[in-house]
Amino acid sequence: MKKIICEDALSAAQIAADVFERQVKEKPACVLGLATGSTPVRLYNELVSRCTAGRIDFSRVRTFNLDEYYPIKPEHRQSYSAFMNEHLFSKVKFASTHLLSGEASDPHEECARYDAEIEAAGGIDLQLLGLGHNGHIGFNEPAVSYSMGSYLVDLTEDTLKANSRFFGENEPQPTQSLTMGIGSIFKARKILLLITGEGKADITKKLFDGMLHTDVPACFILLHPNVTVVIDKAAAAKL
Repeated sequence: MKKIICEDALSAAQIAADVFERQVKEKPACVLGLATGSTPVRLYNELVSRCTAGRIDFSRVRTFNLDEYYPIKPEHRQSYSAFMNEHLFSKVKFASTHLLSGEASDPHEECARYDAEIEAAGGIDLQLLGLGHNGHIGFNEPAVSYSMGSYLVDLTEDTLKANSRFFGENEPQPTQSLTMGIGSIFKARKILLLITGEGKADITKKLFDGMLHTDVPACFILLHPNVTVVIDKAAAAKL
């Protein structure tokens, strides 16, 4: 594991963008696993800037996103499809982009289809992850067991509360999601975990306390043979 502590969230995004840039230059037709949420926004802004400046060419790159609310329509402003279009896909040309469908009639068939699609693409070369306040990655919530492949998950009260700010007062908030499983994530050849903000200080401390906490899904990723963790000083304050 490679752990990098940065001055602030902007410098963390720049370091993370360096990892992406190296990956694309090493393998122009690579497969990237992408994440959503507030953490990767600065990273995506940096990638857009570098693409515009001609530093990175994503035209042969294929992408697969970690998760999506269920049920939700792709045009809903809080869908992860809309998030990716706003922050990256509308600004950068990729060979193809792939997301789990939040309006699939059968969520279990959708997860099986998605896993097969990733396998057909040759697997993920670099997987981006953020860290939830309760230690979740993707929407793999704290549990006593974890799925190998993509699956339908019930969101915890902690996650629902953390994400409620994105939904209007009288707007229905999905209580489930479709997500890559821990096993799916672990298959990536490289993993990049990006952690920023003082609100992540407690869970970051627990993540790196030398114990393998089975109720902190992100702990399993630290066992991966090729993982880079980029943390800003605010998130690393209690290390």
